[in-house]
Amino acid sequence: MERIRGSLLGGAIGDALGAPIEFDSIREIREHHGPDGVTGYVPDWRGGIGLVTDDTQMTLFTIEGLVGGGDVESVRQAYLRWLDTQDHSAPPPPDRPWRTGSLREQGWLYSRRAPGNACLSGLRQPFPGPAPMGEPGPVNPGSKGCGTVMRSAPFGLVAEPVAAFRLAAECAQITHGHPTGYLAAGAFAAITACLVEGAPLAEAVRRALDLLPGGDETSIALLAASRAPDERTPEAVERLGGAWVAEEALAIAVHCALAEPDPARALLLSVNHSGDSDSTGAICGNLLGAVHGTAALPAEWLRPLEGRETIEELSLSLSRAAHPR
Repeated sequence: MERIRGSLLGGAIGDALGAPIEFDSIREIREHHGPDGVTGYVPDWRGGIGLVTDDTQMTLFTIEGLVGGGDVESVRQAYLRWLDTQDHSAPPPPDRPWRTGSLREQGWLYSRRAPGNACLSGLRQPFPGPAPMGEPGPVNPGSKGCGTVMRSAPFGLVAEPVAAFRLAAECAQITHGHPTGYLAAGAFAAITACLVEGAPLAEAVRRALDLLPGGDETSIALLAASRAPDERTPEAVERLGGAWVAEEALAIAVHCALAEPDPARALLLSVNHSGDSDSTGAICGNLLGAVHGTAALPAEWLRPLEGRETIEELSLSLSRAAHPR
């Protein structure tokens, strides 16, 4: 339970740390926040502190889909409820079969936080079902954005590694059909599942690599992250990419969690770069929380975190649905 709770809260903290600087270069980050970049929450453009993005929003709806059925269609229906939060200012009438559940009734979720285009467009298309592993999926077959990975920690929190890999990859195809996009989601879920079982992060990455076809973009990115020096600078992070695509976001998060032993510093390392800071922060936070639990998360970051009560409630629901470890 504590690893599940820690992973979900850690992901939300990383998301909120990175959100205000998501579209800033490292030069701009240093100019605005000092040579060390952000060292805690900073106000976003609205003046808000500790506010999460679509990364955490979609992660919560992933949980609702897993708790409410646990198959691809249940998760897709939960994502359609998330889409409502982006298309409406308040809960729409329950005039569709999938417009059920308590999460859709929470008004704080009805806020656009720079959602990914593929996530939005993918959910507006029919979904006939996932393609065989390694083949392009039926929706947005050229899209491999990090929107697949940033929402996929719950699969690893509820299932053993092989099952988590497959279900996460299949559900990623709901919006992103490029094999790299959904294989990276599967690898992230498998890594998370191994961490919940108590495996060290380096071992968890090795076990996830065994589930990938080898020579694919996700395998190459994970190997680069694993072999990168323990250099704790934005420049080292940026050598792994910009994180706008799935395999780079996963690689940066893994590198930061491996290179920096202090969880708080690892989270800051994962957001202080020129790329997709909120997604790398969210993914790194999910990993760190699954390793260390909630105790390693700074209280000053937990207290103002948007949606904390909801995250706590859903972590309890997910722990009840989790595969026995």
